Amino acid sequence: MQATSESNNFADHDGILDPSIKLETGERLLKQMQFYSQPSMTEGAVIKEPVKVGNLNHHPNIRELKDMRFDSFKTWSGKLERQISNLKGKPQSAKNEALPVDRYFDALEGPELEILRPLEEIVLPNDKTWPFLLRFPISSFGICLGLSSQAIMWKALATTPSTKFLHIKFEVDRILWCISFALLAIIFTIYLLKVIFFFEAVRREYFHPIRVNFFFAPWIVLLLLCLGVPPIVTKNLPKALWYVLMVPILCLELKIYGQWMSSGQRKLSKVANPSNHLSIIGNFVGAMLGASMGLKEGPTFFFAVGLAHYIVLFVTLYQRLPTNETLPKELHPVFFLFVATPSAASMAWADIRGFFDYGSQIAYFIALFLYFSLAIRVNFFRGFKFSLAWWAYTFPMTSAATASIRYSSEVTTIINQTLAVMLSAIATLTVIVLLITTIIHAFVLQDLFPNDIAIAISDRKPKPHRKWFHRISGSLDRPRDIGNFLKFAGEEGTDLESNLKPPTTIDNK
Repeated sequence: MQATSESNNFADHDGILDPSIKLETGERLLKQMQFYSQPSMTEGAVIKEPVKVGNLNHHPNIRELKDMRFDSFKTWSGKLERQISNLKGKPQSAKNEALPVDRYFDALEGPELEILRPLEEIVLPNDKTWPFLLRFPISSFGICLGLSSQAIMWKALATTPSTKFLHIKFEVDRILWCISFALLAIIFTIYLLKVIFFFEAVRREYFHPIRVNFFFAPWIVLLLLCLGVPPIVTKNLPKALWYVLMVPILCLELKIYGQWMSSGQRKLSKVANPSNHLSIIGNFVGAMLGASMGLKEGPTFFFAVGLAHYIVLFVTLYQRLPTNETLPKELHPVFFLFVATPSAASMAWADIRGFFDYGSQIAYFIALFLYFSLAIRVNFFRGFKFSLAWWAYTFPMTSAATASIRYSSEVTTIINQTLAVMLSAIATLTVIVLLITTIIHAFVLQDLFPNDIAIAISDRKPKPHRKWFHRISGSLDRPRDIGNFLKFAGEEGTDLESNLKPPTTIDNK
């Protein structure tokens, strides 16, 4: 204001300032102005140490920066309103709906449906290792299935009169039984934690057309452990235990067998695969245990149910229907499950009848033929990636060996005794090889539990990838079209079409 009043004093009566006076007034105004700026760094100033990135994860104010991509699979994640609405029975969001079986066929490939197809995406991060419980599959119970069946086989070798010349001690099957029981307790506890903390992953395994059959495995293992229980543990098991163990198997069968008969997405002609034998074997193993306890109606009921569905499954798998999408085109160790069901059926009917009659012999000879028809393939185990599901394939070999031991006790000949010993040696050698391979993958290669891609597939199909230059009118032989296309490729050959917009104009013809 002071500068303004002074400048007005130098104005003439026409209100026009003299140029020299105007310059002098501007210099005076600049001297009076004050400029404010940030203090400059002195020479002895010290810069504080930056915050370490590792401390950010524990800072309470930046929880939002944490990786939240696993929350969709956690049982206790989500807002309180959504959890309350689920408890009230309100319809859940599409994210919580079960994936249709067609989605598994479209997104996955391989004999076990565990390989992600090209262009498919997963809902979990693939750039890091997932939590251990998410990587722990239901097929881990196959280890218990192989070891517990070995305990039954070695008990038969030690107690059967036709194999007394081997002088097998009872301590062998007792050690195997204790190892199987301890391993089952560990795996069951780990998977129970997965049910508690990552229930969505368990549900996706249940709806998987192949993984669902492994939900029978823990109950089959318990039945086998009851069959092979050492006398030092107990001599007589209560009959009520048989009913307790068969109730979960019956509930699973009512669900799965009902889906087979229906004309929906999970009909047998579409989802049939060799692992379906696991859903039938439980009937025959349960019949064996019930008959050994002195029961009649219950074991006969489950034997009849298992026999009816085994015939249907056997014919369906043999036909290789065009609608079937899970049956491997080439041989795979999963085909050894063909041997397990008739082997278990022969022993179950022998226990129900009290001796190895013609019905038991027919089932045993079917299992024996299938065993040798698969064993003569030299390149059977070549070219396949090891997985925990392979342990379930040792059960058919051990079942065939045990059935051979039982048959040699009824028809004692040199051929039958030799066959029983040979099959037992092959089954034992297979278990030893798988055990060594499992240890190597677990502790040396440390890839026994990779990211379980099969449970993380997206519920949306990938959009078809159409290149813009296919839609351009005219031929690609023109230099103009080729030049426009090359503009959308990076220096290293990276395809940038999804990030950049294609040209909208082309040369007129």
